Amino acid sequence: MIISKRCKLVLEGDGNAYRRELKVVGEHHFFLMLIKFLFQVKQATNQIVMNCADIDIITASYAPEGDEEVHATGFNYQNEDEKVTLSFPSTLQKGTGTLKIDFVGELNDKMKGFYRSKYTTPTGDTRYAAVTQFEATDARRAFPCWDEPAIKATFDISLVVPKDRVALSNMNVVDRKPYPDDENLVEVKFARTPVMSTYLVAFVVGEYDFVEARSLDGVLVRVYTPVGKAEQGKFALEVAAKTLPFYKDYFNVPYPLPKIDLIAIADFAAGAMENWGLVTYRETALLIDPKNSCSSSRQWVALVVGHELAHQWFGNLVTMEWWTHLWLNEGFASWIEYLCVDHCFPEYDIWTQFVSADYTRAQELDALDNSHPIEVSVGHPSEVDEIFDAISYSKGASVIRMLHDYIGDEDFRKGMNLYLTKFQQKNAATEDLWESLEKASGKPIAAVMNTWTKQMGFPLIYVEAEQQEDDRVLKLVQKKFCASGPYTGEDFPMWMVPISICTSDDPTCAKMQVLMDKPELTLVLKDIKPDQWVKLNLGTVGFYRTQYSPDMLESLIPAIKDLSLPPVDRLGLQNDLFSLARAGIISTVEVLKVMEAFVNEPNYTVWSDLSCNLGILSTLLSHTDFYEEIQVFVKDVFSPIGERLGWDPKPGEGHLDALLRGLVLGKLGKAGHKATLEEARRRFKDHVEGKHVLSADLRSPVYVTILKHGDSTTLDTMLKLHKQADMQEEKNRIERVLGAISQPELIQKVLTFALSEEVRPQDTVSVIGGVAGGSKQGRKAAWKFVRDNWEELYNRYQGGFLISRLIKLTVDGFANDKMAAEVKAFFESHPAPSAERTVQQCCENILLNAAWLKRDAENIHQYFLQRKAPPAMV
Repeated sequence: MIISKRCKLVLEGDGNAYRRELKVVGEHHFFLMLIKFLFQVKQATNQIVMNCADIDIITASYAPEGDEEVHATGFNYQNEDEKVTLSFPSTLQKGTGTLKIDFVGELNDKMKGFYRSKYTTPTGDTRYAAVTQFEATDARRAFPCWDEPAIKATFDISLVVPKDRVALSNMNVVDRKPYPDDENLVEVKFARTPVMSTYLVAFVVGEYDFVEARSLDGVLVRVYTPVGKAEQGKFALEVAAKTLPFYKDYFNVPYPLPKIDLIAIADFAAGAMENWGLVTYRETALLIDPKNSCSSSRQWVALVVGHELAHQWFGNLVTMEWWTHLWLNEGFASWIEYLCVDHCFPEYDIWTQFVSADYTRAQELDALDNSHPIEVSVGHPSEVDEIFDAISYSKGASVIRMLHDYIGDEDFRKGMNLYLTKFQQKNAATEDLWESLEKASGKPIAAVMNTWTKQMGFPLIYVEAEQQEDDRVLKLVQKKFCASGPYTGEDFPMWMVPISICTSDDPTCAKMQVLMDKPELTLVLKDIKPDQWVKLNLGTVGFYRTQYSPDMLESLIPAIKDLSLPPVDRLGLQNDLFSLARAGIISTVEVLKVMEAFVNEPNYTVWSDLSCNLGILSTLLSHTDFYEEIQVFVKDVFSPIGERLGWDPKPGEGHLDALLRGLVLGKLGKAGHKATLEEARRRFKDHVEGKHVLSADLRSPVYVTILKHGDSTTLDTMLKLHKQADMQEEKNRIERVLGAISQPELIQKVLTFALSEEVRPQDTVSVIGGVAGGSKQGRKAAWKFVRDNWEELYNRYQGGFLISRLIKLTVDGFANDKMAAEVKAFFESHPAPSAERTVQQCCENILLNAAWLKRDAENIHQYFLQRKAPPAMV
């Protein structure tokens, strides 16, 4: 069933305000709506232009205050631009009035606009909730409006819904009464919203349970879960109740609404959406089962809750002026979510994880010729979808982290308070934030930050050192870092780079801090002994890569082995070297040698980054006939830490040990490490037979290991576990690893499964991506499957970022020029406007992979052979 056969929705308000009524008609997924706008005509006109998509207007009229209604005589739809022009027979004069529109819209299945979300009740019935997802430009699919962030209004919302359904919106309920025309319905009236943008309006009607608490500052916090799963909302509730007072204190601005609801939606494209007062989430980004959720899921939920609640101030209270400044919302929230989680869970060592999860990811994308500046001009809605990427989120977060470090926490907070206070309930641009931070700190914020937000890319700092008596003289040179090798452009882009330098004397404290505002810089470090090492970019905070002279690099290697270099610096050093090798600036063999120095490494995040880079190299070498050699290398690097950790948690271990054990066992298992494979099979058998249930943290590594080395029986068992799983986290865990299976006919079975009813629409992408990333055969099969099913996939995800993610996951691992041409040709004949930049980036990556393979494959092969050779007799 849908929400009901008849349902009425009313929104009213002042300013640019809206009034709407909604009816859902029969089993066809359409809704009828009446909408009223109270607004002002500033200039006499006989036309009104509004945003409108997938909507048919029945009638429209305008009634000036105290005068007679004038009916519109024509509706001209500009579908391409998602607009409608209402034409009136006479001129509408200046003054206030009410615009009334009757129309039909579609309750769609595309996870955007006003859509239906399928769920299963505890008794096994299939039902639908009606939910909204309006960011960036999809409020216009629910009602005609001026769908731009700078055109704000207040909203009074009333919902008439079946009395056994939960009805939620942005504000608190002020009245709930029986509906006179039908005893099965109730009318739920919500308080008036503050002035806000259309993309933040939300309403949900469905069946939910909830848990609630009050934050220290008196805000009512509720987490809504599927029926029967209220227990799974408790972790998110605890995080949210701690987070609201943290942000209130940090910004020195109170949360402006009386309540906040966090709700798990079954079918949901993004991770979560920050609708003011009603934040919507994928189930996996909100629900935690104390017995069946793994440590990484708890961490993910904490980060996503921190991110969305930060938006309640930064984005909702103060909104970007236009989508060009999207990064202000997303970059800021992506930075402060870590600050918040560090406050709630200091044991997560979350700032080291930031470097691996966001900083290096952003640098990887931003080194491409097809990257874009953080601030990018946006016109058509499809261009908005394109910028919800690692540049807006992760580079944005990384440059804010660098800025925070440059300004210092106290002045940063002062500046944030100035900004939020000055622009509350208004709109702002990037420059407005710089102005507030400049006022608070007295530093040239705009001049520094414009070099990071208005031009794409980032610098490579080359550094060499010379000992002069008791001093160390450093010579620094900055040039744009390019994934394709040394920069050879005619222009010379330059950045204002906050440089910090530490030495072996105190690796955790800056010996010198300086702003590099020219192409070359010479610095003198006083009182440095010849045997002391020197390192740039303390804490891996500056958004740049460093290339050391050979002797400087050599002096740092022992500091990796003896762990005197802090974890985040060990990670940064290794990641820089890997990127330099990928770009052909140094040899890959040099990096492999450095990787072997990590034999004593205890830190989860350092291993995670190392594992990720070895995974990239492994994918590259799957195109050679010595792929098995890199698996031997992986086993050699990971075996010692695997033996130290073992399979079972030891007393006193914590969150990071659990993450590290899962990572290492999964890596060894996939590589075919004999003892790991045998133990994984034994534990899996016990798990399936119900003798001993696998702990949540061991499930992913065990599942991927037995599938990688499994057969059709293994796959059938996994699909059976998927069907039986009651929790979306477990279903997703299985979906992500199914692609590890290696037999061609089983790969096809997994791909078919990806588009079946068993997999939620948003999760199809990760099943296909898992196949593409699982093996060379999988990559070819996944690409063919995407081409063969393009129409269905595109219709399902069109215009959203999931189509970009699907393309990237499917084709990024190819490594020959012919494939780049094939991908380019396919998308020329099957255009996907919102993924245009992604396609260009993928083609560039394929060509870069091909060049890397050609350049370094033979040297890598020789290195692996050398390692196996017995030492020469003297």
